[in-house]
Amino acid sequence: MRIIYSGGGTGGHIFPAIAVAQEIKKRYPETESLFIGAKGKMEMTKVPKAGFPIKGLWISGFQRSLTFKNLLFPIKLLVSIVHACFLLRKFRPDVVAGFGGYASGAALWVATKMGLPTLIMEQNSYAGVTNRLLNGKADTACVAYEESKRFFDKCKVVVTGNPIRKGLVSGLDRSDCISQLGLNSAKKTVLIVGGSLGARSINQAIDKNYELIKDVEGIQLLWQCGAGYFETYKEKAVADLDHVHLSAFIEDMAVAYGAADLVICRAGALTLAELIHLGKASLLVPSPNVAEDHQTANAMSLVDRKAAVLLADKDVEDLLKVATGLLEDELRLEELKKNIKLLAQPKAVSEIADEIELLIRK
Repeated sequence: MRIIYSGGGTGGHIFPAIAVAQEIKKRYPETESLFIGAKGKMEMTKVPKAGFPIKGLWISGFQRSLTFKNLLFPIKLLVSIVHACFLLRKFRPDVVAGFGGYASGAALWVATKMGLPTLIMEQNSYAGVTNRLLNGKADTACVAYEESKRFFDKCKVVVTGNPIRKGLVSGLDRSDCISQLGLNSAKKTVLIVGGSLGARSINQAIDKNYELIKDVEGIQLLWQCGAGYFETYKEKAVADLDHVHLSAFIEDMAVAYGAADLVICRAGALTLAELIHLGKASLLVPSPNVAEDHQTANAMSLVDRKAAVLLADKDVEDLLKVATGLLEDELRLEELKKNIKLLAQPKAVSEIADEIELLIRK
């Protein structure tokens, strides 16, 4: 089999594509795979590290504000479509699978015009503009949430849930995880994570709540601030507290999740998929800086099912007050854990791979 995977820009697009490619390769070792991404984006390094070849298109998004970059958008789009056409004709794929992002849009549009079987994966509750434009053009749409089905009324739609990164195992012993991280087993652990780059407003809220953090008892913070913020916050008074454990990046997220009694994080698709898979109680602070506010839509799909708590970014200074209130309410924490586990779809990767196989067999 020859398969093209396209998507990128964020981990939420890249890692699910890699997970599915790994599943297909495990089933059929002779499969030839090619990724198509956007030049200069994180997929150009993450995909080769996972063992797959990738080609980059000269493409970027259309800015919502007036900017000179928008003048280049139609030129970049045209060049990318021509480049994608060249890549598809040369590689001759049996199927093209898109996982979101602008590179995915160009590759999938060309594939549909060439009459190739196509599949799209929508990770968010509110579908992205690229995938919405492919409604009726792609053969199959795999979606993470029931709420997403309405955007793909002209495709075959399969609710699969979101694939998660390889190695993120559930059921790790909390005591072992606490010990590995050098934490205090007698204290409840709050994991604060804003993605690999960090989250500015969350970091600032932690810093501004120094007095509250200093005096709080029975709670410890495992705070991943992001590489870009580490030098700033390691000099702050809050980082000198014994029960605050600051890091730029957490290599073993499975262990960090395993130690956590509560997770404070953004509401990106990949993060929520991991919380669901692991059954973690969470306080979600959706980023206000994403297209069409899709993180709030993602968060609400959990909140409406009493599976998470939402705090708007504008109220982020209340972060620690809300978190400590949750940790004091054992019944609420258990309800959040129980309800989020009900949303788990552990076979997401396998089901998406099945749909790719079905398209090839047609």
